[in-house]
Amino acid sequence: MIPVFDGHNDVALRLFLQDKGDPVEEFLNGTEQGHIDLPRARAGGLVGGLFALYVPSPERLDLAALSGETYDIPLPAPMDCEAAQTVVETELALIKSVAQRSDGAVSICTSTTDIRAARDRGSLAVVVHLEGADAIDADLAYLETLYDAGLRSLGPVWSRPTIFGHGVPLRFPGSPDTGPGLTDAGKRLIKACNRLGIMIDLSHLNEQGFWDVASLSDAPLVATHSNAHAISPVPRNLTDRQLDAIRESDGIVGLNFATAFLRPDGQMRADTDIGLLIRHLDYLIERLGDTRVAIGSDFDGALIPEAIGSAQKLPVLFDLLAQHGYDAALFEKIAFENWMRILLRAID
Repeated sequence: MIPVFDGHNDVALRLFLQDKGDPVEEFLNGTEQGHIDLPRARAGGLVGGLFALYVPSPERLDLAALSGETYDIPLPAPMDCEAAQTVVETELALIKSVAQRSDGAVSICTSTTDIRAARDRGSLAVVVHLEGADAIDADLAYLETLYDAGLRSLGPVWSRPTIFGHGVPLRFPGSPDTGPGLTDAGKRLIKACNRLGIMIDLSHLNEQGFWDVASLSDAPLVATHSNAHAISPVPRNLTDRQLDAIRESDGIVGLNFATAFLRPDGQMRADTDIGLLIRHLDYLIERLGDTRVAIGSDFDGALIPEAIGSAQKLPVLFDLLAQHGYDAALFEKIAFENWMRILLRAID
């Protein structure tokens, strides 16, 4: 079994939205909901990952529109900071409850030393990530609070705007060059993350924001769950110029399993050929090198190819990659070591 560290999942959101039963117990003992629980993680070799805290908008997005030949879904309005803090605190409490009630089977980790130790003792390693800084105030006091609570990775925006910057829309076809970059508060946020040792995630940030981070940050450029725009021309994916900048910073891109970001037609369809995962991986490795590509599944946050279906079937991807000619040394890099290399520089 190949040990996998995953750059992005939305387990915390799924637990937060569950309205029946005990979501913590079901995660630990198994459920038919979503993509990840502890039994399925163990069965698929998932040994850890970045677990996102994400605040859903009151108005739900019409994701059915992602099956159209073209689409342009309006972004939700910015979130109220205090309301966002309430959701973030609830999701963080759920993740911590999972660890506390797991008898050591799940561990909150704040360093690569923690992650490796958790893997070695068979404990699922959870690194806390904030997807969209809606809950953080302009003075950044809440950033310090979250850091003390275990936060080690942050995306300044999910696609809706924040006081820090602007995200990309759900649009097809489309470019990530969609408007202004970081605000003054956003520039302060990047510097504060560098100072504290919080990894900065560029996955939802628009192109000008990307270049602002590239000019400000002293850390490697990271897109935890994005793909190649040259193959799937949606704004969420990275252009060749962005990929080149990530390579030059010795950063990383996590391969996103979301079907709309894999397909050349931008459609969200469960019957998507998983060969597209290999096509994106090949392209990313050619552009970035084999030490700068990893997994960023978007489990529990996206529609993924039905041939994988959940974390339990991660070996399906590696079997296919083996048939394609990837060897054990490359598996080790993509599945685990490349994330450890970046996290060592970004948070340790």
